[in-house]
Amino acid sequence: MQPIISISGLSKTYAGGFQALKSVDLDIRQGEIFALLGPNGAGKTTLISIICGIVNASTGKVSADGHDIVTEYRPARAKIGLVPQELTTDSFETVWDTVKFSRGLFGKPPNPAYLEKILRDLSLWDKKDSKIMALSGGMKRRVMIAKALSHEPRILFLDEPTAGVDVELRRDMWEMVRALRESGVTIILTTHYIEEAEEMADRIGVISKGEIILVEDKDVLMRKLGKKQLSLQLQEPLSSLPQGLSGYQFELAADGHELVYTFDAQAQETGIAGLLRQLHAAGVDFKDLQTRESSLEEIFVSLVRARS
Repeated sequence: MQPIISISGLSKTYAGGFQALKSVDLDIRQGEIFALLGPNGAGKTTLISIICGIVNASTGKVSADGHDIVTEYRPARAKIGLVPQELTTDSFETVWDTVKFSRGLFGKPPNPAYLEKILRDLSLWDKKDSKIMALSGGMKRRVMIAKALSHEPRILFLDEPTAGVDVELRRDMWEMVRALRESGVTIILTTHYIEEAEEMADRIGVISKGEIILVEDKDVLMRKLGKKQLSLQLQEPLSSLPQGLSGYQFELAADGHELVYTFDAQAQETGIAGLLRQLHAAGVDFKDLQTRESSLEEIFVSLVRARS
């Protein structure tokens, strides 16, 4: 299947010599939720801005649904909806008028039924005649999403969409994102709430200092780079590890009451049973055990630190 967004050799250097992007190559699949993660200043917003035609690239090519974003700007841009970080809309317009105007900008014929559905899905219908200046911050964020969806795009960029919004809007937004993905819309999101990417994304891309350092299916990434820990609460404290356990990656708590074993998430789970038998043979009894896995946030932090 052809990627819906194809990026090759993309670089951006701003006046003054700051290089925000360095030869980025990236393909995004149709109908996926792709999470782009990176620290502040990594180049996420610059990359999105270039794809959306807001910023000009220094070198490289980008196509959106088969259309070059420079030589075929209009058809390319018509495929894209963007929800930016900043709330930028006409405060004196009503919700209905600003969403209708956004649809008209792309040459789409009027479709009041479609716009009503968007506003209802975003819990904005009862605010349709309200001026935007009278809305709360969360409601203004909903209007930005409605504007981005007004022309029925096949690609939707969400740049930090839940920054500073309430829990209700966050829940509503992710329900809508899932529904859009089911209808074939490709979603590209950046977020500081990495647990959202862990829950929502099909694939993860990590950008650091203007370079894509990793692109991987989320589940594969969690298996490859994740760690697991087995924590054992001991019946009796130990002063040191028994000799028979010296070959294992155990850490003994300072008070001697807990043993922690760290292993690769790829390791066979059956190895744990053998380990417990070894503990029993060494005379170590435990009264409770717990396991935990690395979160996507821990994997992300370790990747970025490794490139620093």
